[in-house]
Amino acid sequence: MLSLQGLFAQQAPVEFKATPSRNKIGVNERVRVEFSMNQDGDNFNPPSFEGFTASGPGQMISNSWVNGVRSFNKIYTYVLTPKAKGTFTIGQGTIEIGGKTYKTSPFKIVVGEAVANPNPQQQPSYYPYNPYQRQQQQQQDQQLAQKPGEGIHLVAEIANTNPYVNQPVNVVYKLYVSTKSSVTNFFEKESPQYNDFWSQIEAIDGQNMKVEQGTYKGEPYRYVVLRKTVLYPQKSGRLVLEPLVVELNTEVFTGRRDMFGRPEMEEAKTTATTGKKYINVKPLPEAGKPDSFTGAVGDFDFKVTPSKTTLKDGESMQLTVTVSGKGNLKLFTLPKPEVPSAFEMYDPEHKENVKTPLTGMTGSITDVYTIVPNKKGKYPIKPLSFSWFDLSTGKYKTVTSKEIMVDVLSVPGGNREPDAVASSKQRPDGNAQFNPIYPETTLRPIGRDDFFGSGLFYVLLFAPFVLMPVVVLLKRKKDAYDSDVAGVKMRQNNKLARKYLGDAKKQLGNKEPFYLALEKALHNFLKARLSIETSELSRENIQELLLERNAKPETVNEFSVIMDSCEFARYAPSSGVAMQQDYDNAVSVITALSKQI
Repeated sequence: MLSLQGLFAQQAPVEFKATPSRNKIGVNERVRVEFSMNQDGDNFNPPSFEGFTASGPGQMISNSWVNGVRSFNKIYTYVLTPKAKGTFTIGQGTIEIGGKTYKTSPFKIVVGEAVANPNPQQQPSYYPYNPYQRQQQQQQDQQLAQKPGEGIHLVAEIANTNPYVNQPVNVVYKLYVSTKSSVTNFFEKESPQYNDFWSQIEAIDGQNMKVEQGTYKGEPYRYVVLRKTVLYPQKSGRLVLEPLVVELNTEVFTGRRDMFGRPEMEEAKTTATTGKKYINVKPLPEAGKPDSFTGAVGDFDFKVTPSKTTLKDGESMQLTVTVSGKGNLKLFTLPKPEVPSAFEMYDPEHKENVKTPLTGMTGSITDVYTIVPNKKGKYPIKPLSFSWFDLSTGKYKTVTSKEIMVDVLSVPGGNREPDAVASSKQRPDGNAQFNPIYPETTLRPIGRDDFFGSGLFYVLLFAPFVLMPVVVLLKRKKDAYDSDVAGVKMRQNNKLARKYLGDAKKQLGNKEPFYLALEKALHNFLKARLSIETSELSRENIQELLLERNAKPETVNEFSVIMDSCEFARYAPSSGVAMQQDYDNAVSVITALSKQI
């Protein structure tokens, strides 16, 4: 089974596409064309750009890790200036990725009459032409240039710096990042050692880490919570919290811009630390400290409960001692009951039901004692006292249970001395009064069948030979499945179409990702149904192939309208209602074409 899992492994598909900033421009305007890929490649060859004067290329590479997933993007950018009016076709660009050659789809740019006042925001700019403006921009950029670690602060927020011994102290570690700084990844370089504290740490993993908005020293910052810790100081005095040190991968502005006026960023490593923190712990007051105090601090409830008070014929009883509430439940001991010599008491079964949120421990701890009588008669179990220091009042409190009277009506074999009980307790086959204590045995039958020669032995021996033909048939079926290149491509494209359609539904309300995913879904649907490559996805070719496959003309027209809507809406304002309508139309058209082709 382990050897078969590699047969079904799949790799992320390669994406290589050309995207113009606009498809219609004036003869006195410019257009930017970006050739982007999601995997690194070699031997990039741009198209001829007939009818245009091309400037470039400019190159940009983005390589990031988010929650352990690598994301790569490489872009070649050209700025095109038209030479004349007309409709021009930008041909295919090619690149080699993993030994294969990939091509972009051709697209058209319509160059019309000159525009009176070209919108400067739509014009891809070269580096500023005005020398004075360029010098002024460079001076401003140099002032904005950042150093690694600038605008990044690691803070340990301590809720209470002056607690009592065994009073909970919560510490929240936050990483603050200014809006002008960027952190791509980080990991703990040095973790704090909480000496003289009992600690409970709640680490936050990357998937549950949320970026929130806040303020740091009165300025707006973003921050994430790295860890939460609950501390219980175990001694008084000035205690030290060792620093948390985090190594950061950051992106900083170099103070320079590329040929298109975009800021240049560079990766840099730096460290951030909380520094040493100090907590002044107050000792518990000695005045009024009761003798039954064992270190409990908080707010508690104390109960002593017997399972029964009347025993006969060798019956035993359980005495349950429970403390519940909020406080340092794991850091003190429960009082131990004292029983008369006529009883035999066994070591307790300790139970804990304690949760440790950021505010401190809550729940209960319990000791369950098993008590066995040796003589008949009436015997008292003395009251138990439990004391704790109440933080709300700053005073000690004590609760005392009631005296428990146990009536032993009879014991097997009459009255026996404790020594006799001890000797019988050592024999598993002794008196029947110990049956409730030992309800099960670990005895094994002497005459057991050997595994060698058994039915299970032969089943396991011959199972591999029986499975061999099954594995061979599965392998042949898999080879035939993989050799069907056209079928594999069609299934992959169908899968991608469904994936991108689902992505589009998730991105409703987010314009650019929505229309990008919807456009990819439509393209992969066509590639699956028409068995064509990306380079053949021209508008005229699509309409001709759909009509040849018996698609209705009105359905083909609807499909073209949706494609135009995707291209237009990515560069124009769009509402949530329009996106929902485009999504519904796309689903309807895909369903109709699936039935007609």
